[in-house]
Amino acid sequence: MPKNSLNVSLKGADDIFSTEESRQEQQREQVQQIPIGELFPFKNHPFKVLDDESMQRTVESVEQYGVLSPLIARPRPEGGYEIISGHRRQHAAQLAGLDALPVIVRQMDDDAAVLLMVDSNLQRENILPSERAFAYKMKLEALKNQGARSDLTSDQVGQKLWSVEQVASDAGESKTQIQRFIRLTSLIPELLDMVDEKKIAFNPAVELSYLDESQQRDFLEAMNDTQNAPSLSQAQRLKKLAQEGHFSYDVAFAVMGEEKKDELDKVVIKNDTLRKYFPRSYTPKQMEDTIIKLLDQWQRKQQRQNER
Repeated sequence: MPKNSLNVSLKGADDIFSTEESRQEQQREQVQQIPIGELFPFKNHPFKVLDDESMQRTVESVEQYGVLSPLIARPRPEGGYEIISGHRRQHAAQLAGLDALPVIVRQMDDDAAVLLMVDSNLQRENILPSERAFAYKMKLEALKNQGARSDLTSDQVGQKLWSVEQVASDAGESKTQIQRFIRLTSLIPELLDMVDEKKIAFNPAVELSYLDESQQRDFLEAMNDTQNAPSLSQAQRLKKLAQEGHFSYDVAFAVMGEEKKDELDKVVIKNDTLRKYFPRSYTPKQMEDTIIKLLDQWQRKQQRQNER
């Protein structure tokens, strides 16, 4: 009877005596100290890093305790690391004078990185409308890309509907509200800033997003000249006029100059009329302050004349 040939592979001592727990520990992501100069912001990052009161508190915390929660980043092909989560912590560390930061480095493709970047930032308490708008849009595109790769036989409409529902579910919003936020990304920067600053309400802003860039700029000029913020009904009318091909600056000025129920007896003076009385460097606020000051002086003069 022939002998059975044995194919025995001997393991090293480390493999023999290591436990499953220790092997898993070795596979876990390790926190690395990365020089701050090797960390770069995420491409098209939609969340603003502001030097506000909240940032100052973060800087003070970093100065006292350091950065307690590690950033998440991925290697860049051209060198260094792209921050996925932790842009505010990096900025605070720069202001605090730190040379390196604790970072978890992950290998991630573009879509996975976008999803993590958006979801980690949407946990913040105070998020501007513009930040939500671009974050939802980026997440929607990433989900659509992932769906296209995982199910090449599905139709594009089905992928899009599923993606919107996923974004809505994760955000705790309705599908319609997600789509309305994404509409804001079609606004020109000046109008979108006004939404963030609460100079234009959310619902009118959504309607104005259907105007093209040229029409939005005409609207912005009309809004500034009338010194009026659009109501929802005004924005809806302007949208309809644009769709019918009847939109112009004059039309926008006429609509925005209409008397509102809560703005009776309001006087509107166009900027072009005022500009000839002020230096070109004057801002609208400076012009307003000067006009009020001159009116105060005129009123006192009138009172003195009446007392004679």
